[in-house]
Amino acid sequence: MRFSTIYGVDFSGARLAGRNTWVARIERGRRVAGQPPYKLAELSSLEDLCGTAERAASLAHLVALIARSDRALWALDFPFGLPVEVVEEGARWSHQFDFLRAWGEDNYGVGLECIARAERLGREKHIRRLTDIEERAPFDPYHYRIIYQTFYGMRDVLNHLRRRRETAILPFQYRRLAGARRVLVEACPASTLKRLALPHQNYKQPEGGALTRKRLRTRRAILAGLSAHVLVGDTQRRRIMRNGGGDALDAVLAALGGALSWRSSDHAFIARHHRYPREGRLYV
Repeated sequence: MRFSTIYGVDFSGARLAGRNTWVARIERGRRVAGQPPYKLAELSSLEDLCGTAERAASLAHLVALIARSDRALWALDFPFGLPVEVVEEGARWSHQFDFLRAWGEDNYGVGLECIARAERLGREKHIRRLTDIEERAPFDPYHYRIIYQTFYGMRDVLNHLRRRRETAILPFQYRRLAGARRVLVEACPASTLKRLALPHQNYKQPEGGALTRKRLRTRRAILAGLSAHVLVGDTQRRRIMRNGGGDALDAVLAALGGALSWRSSDHAFIARHHRYPREGRLYV
């Protein structure tokens, strides 16, 4: 499948999710010698796109954006599934949505329940999926720093899109790919930075304010490394440098990681894999 547009989403499950959720749109550039293959066409916070930062409204707007897109690849930075060890034995990916729904709004309780299940198995509290290990992801999907993203990303985004016939959420719905108008994959900006051999620490400053010298140097190094892959205009570069939390940059990394992984992945192998279609895979 060839995409006309590729979107990267740095996702937040916070109460004001729209403020820290950013959407980047990259497109194939003209084939000119010395120019990168992609260009950054748009970069905005979800709050700016929908007019509110409130979680329910902003995530509903994100779902609508995805549902309206055509010939689009969406790389979203939140776990698409839980490790097979902490779900019921033999359960399919679709059953994980029933599990999340049963916990109401107690997202933190989901994480505690996953820890309890891991301990009953005699395993470590935090079991990583195979893909988390392979791509050196920073955390497992139910870690206390990630569970909000997993919970709201799966429940309030994927759950509203997984039954749409022209939407393929991978690696769970490869059978839909031939007729899909949009494809969703799981991103991880930190893993993409590692794959590109670029700095993956000390570029975020969530407390805000002017970036420290270390963070300025790190972001400049990352943007310099990305220049071989995606053209970033001056206005967008300033937006990236002024965004303290690094969410704008992570959205670009999600889009680029999704684009590069899509071209290099063995999709037939992924679709037949014994774990990926049950717990997810990172496209980085």
